[in-house]
Amino acid sequence: MKVITARKYGTPEVLQMEEWETPSPKKNEIRIRNHKSAVNSADWRLRKPDPKLIRLFFGIIKPRQPILGTSVSGVVDAVGENVTKFKVGDKVFGSAGMRMGAYGEFVCMKESSVITILPKEISFSEGAGLPFGSLTALDFLQKSKIQKDQTIIIYGASSSVGTSAIQLAKHFGAIVTAVCSKGNFDLVKSIGADSVMDYEEFHSENHKKTYDIVFECVGKSSIPSNLLHLTKGGVLVLVGASFKDMFQAAWISLTKGIHVQFGPIAETIDHLNYLTELAQKGKLKVVIDKSYPLEAMAEAHRYVEAGHKKGNVVIDISN
Repeated sequence: MKVITARKYGTPEVLQMEEWETPSPKKNEIRIRNHKSAVNSADWRLRKPDPKLIRLFFGIIKPRQPILGTSVSGVVDAVGENVTKFKVGDKVFGSAGMRMGAYGEFVCMKESSVITILPKEISFSEGAGLPFGSLTALDFLQKSKIQKDQTIIIYGASSSVGTSAIQLAKHFGAIVTAVCSKGNFDLVKSIGADSVMDYEEFHSENHKKTYDIVFECVGKSSIPSNLLHLTKGGVLVLVGASFKDMFQAAWISLTKGIHVQFGPIAETIDHLNYLTELAQKGKLKVVIDKSYPLEAMAEAHRYVEAGHKKGNVVIDISN
C-alpha cells in the first residue's frame, strides 16, 4: 500500500511516499480502505515539531509513528477476530487520534476507536473534514458551558475549528461574532455568524465590547488582548495555545480566578455520533477549502501551515 511517512522532523519536504505491506487487522480491529484524509494544524505541528516539546511525547530524535494523519474516511475491507460493531463493506469515518496512521491507503483501528458509520448524506470528503475541527469545537464549547443568548467571539473563525465553532455555538443558541480576514466574511456569515470583523478591528482601540466567551482558534492573538474583551465571569478558550500560553493561562486562572480553557481535548464516540447526527440533518456543514492527491502531501502541509485555509484541506487517497 502507498503511505506518506515523516522519517524525521522538519519542513514539508520530509514527507515522502513509500510502499508498505498492507496490514492485517488484529483481534478487535477493523481494516479500513482509506478513501480520504485531511491535513490540519495538529499534523503540521507534529511534523515540524512546534513546539519542540512535542518531541517528548512523539519521539526525541524522530517521530515514533512515521505515518501521520488522524482523519479517516473510507470502507471497512477486513475485520479481525471478535469484531461485532462493523462488517466488511461498511462506510465509516472518524479519528485515529494520537495513534495516527491516516496518511495511507489502509489503516487498522480498534472497533472501539472514535469511528462510526458514514451516513449517505455525508461524502467521504466531508467525513474526512468533520472530525478534527468539530470534535475540538464541541469539546471546548461544552467545557465553557455555553448557554442560549450568551455572546461569543471566535478569533480565526474561518479555520477548521472556527467554522465548526460558529455553527455549534449557533446550535446552542449563542450570539456569534466572527473574526477573520475580510475575504472570508461571506463564508462565516453563510454558516451562521451574526456579525463579523477583521483582525485589525478586533485589535483596534475602538473595539471595547466584551463577550461571555472569547474563543481563540489559531493561537495568533495574545492572552492580554483577549482578556480585554472578556466579560467578568466569562470564559477564555485557547484552542491553539503554545506551552508558554498554557503556563500563562494556568497562572491567570490561579491568581485572578479567570476561567481559561486550554489543553488537549477529549475525543469521544458520543461526541462524534452527536456531530454526525447534526451533519446528517444539515445543521452542521463541513467547509472544504482544497483537495490534494496523496502524493502532494508536502504541498498540502505547506498550504495549511501558511495559515490561510478556509475550513478543511482534504487528501484524496483512493476512490
